[in-house]
Amino acid sequence: MRIVLLGAPGSGKGTQAHRLAESRGIPQISTGDLLRAAVTRGTPLGLQAKAAMESGALVDDALVLGMIRERLADPDARAGFILDGFPRNLVQAAALDGLLAELGQPLDAVVQFEVANDELVRRISGRRTCADCGRVFNVLTSPPSGAAAVCPRTGAAHRLMQRADDNEVTVAERLRVYAQKTRPLTEFYRKRGILRVINAEGPVDAVAQRLADALTGAPAATPAAARVRKSAAKRARPKSAAPTKARRGRAARSTARRAKPARKAVRVRTARKKRAAAPRRRKSGARRGTRR
Repeated sequence: MRIVLLGAPGSGKGTQAHRLAESRGIPQISTGDLLRAAVTRGTPLGLQAKAAMESGALVDDALVLGMIRERLADPDARAGFILDGFPRNLVQAAALDGLLAELGQPLDAVVQFEVANDELVRRISGRRTCADCGRVFNVLTSPPSGAAAVCPRTGAAHRLMQRADDNEVTVAERLRVYAQKTRPLTEFYRKRGILRVINAEGPVDAVAQRLADALTGAPAATPAAARVRKSAAKRARPKSAAPTKARRGRAARSTARRAKPARKAVRVRTARKKRAAAPRRRKSGARRGTRR
């Protein structure tokens, strides 16, 4: 299955992407991981990305798409993949659509993670990243535990670090940028009929179950389709067996209006019959037949 996870910073995309990758046996593809891996391997794209990062410039979208193309060519991505952190805006989404169409690997589902802003601030302030393997944890909601407590690269405990922008001072600006640039992607994918929306608040296991249910369920309805369903439900709603006083009053007035012309017609016919049955009177001044 080919999936994109969308959501604000701190919505839990990385955590759920990792769990989903393990349960489905498909790779989690993070643009940050791709950049680090390409730089480490010294690939041509990695060298270009390294030059951009060292100069303080943003890595070009075309460069990121090139890395995604290379990653999707790996054998483990043939059965599907999970894109985490890309696309981030409409331009990237359109470019990704073109790339996947060219590769014959269109997306199956896009899942939007919904979390209240207050909860996002709390989560981001507790987020930590392993300096060795790059795995993301949260000291408040999902700290390292069990098998995940050991770094797969070093075999020792994770070296947890807080990103410079994972603090309450900068989170408001990050959420503003997300609302302006990334949030419109929900409508972009809704129109394509592949958007799912889940409540991403609560325990990690509960969110994972909602995600699994969303991936096996129907896509989120478009606003127009929702209005059609609402209208159909309203028409199909049975009327109450006991009419309200207002409805009885309106019904009575309507019946009276319909009956009024009929009563008038009856009165007219009755008056005509009476006139026909009454003896005719002579007009004044008419001659009477008298003897002389």
